[in-house]
Amino acid sequence: MITVFTDAYFMKQAYLEAQKAFEKGEIPVGAVIVCNEQIIARAHNNTEQLTDVTAHAEIMAMTAASTYLRNKYLNDCTLYVTLEPCIMCAGAIHWAQLGKLVYGASDEKRGFMRYGKELLHPKTQVEFGVMNAECASLLKDFFLDKR
Repeated sequence: MITVFTDAYFMKQAYLEAQKAFEKGEIPVGAVIVCNEQIIARAHNNTEQLTDVTAHAEIMAMTAASTYLRNKYLNDCTLYVTLEPCIMCAGAIHWAQLGKLVYGASDEKRGFMRYGKELLHPKTQVEFGVMNAECASLLKDFFLDKR
C-alpha cells in the first residue's frame, strides 16, 4: 500500500512555512499540525513582526489548531516543526497534551531535550531527524547572512 501522507510529506509543509519566515527576516522555523492526515494549522516564527517573544511557530500553530478544533487539547494531533522546540514551546506542548511531536533539526543550545523528554506530556510520542539536513541548512544560511 502506498502512503502519500508520510512524516516527510508533512515536514516538507513545515519547511515551506520556515522558508516564509526566512523571507520575512524571522528565524526560519515552520510548523504544521495534522489531525486525521489533514493539516489543520500552519505557522512560522513571527516574533519580529509581532514584537512578541512568544510568537514561535509551535505556539502559533497550536493556537490555530485549538481554535479550529474548538478544544485546547491536541491529543489526536501531530505537530511537525523544523527545529526542536524550546522549553517554552515544550511546556505548551505538554499543556496541550499533544499526541505526537516530529521535529527536523536538533537545537543543542536551546532545545527542550537538553532538559529531557519529561518536559512533554507522558503520552506525547516524539520522533526527530525528519529532513534534518534541509532544516539545519536553512537555519545556518539565515544566521550566516545575519553575521
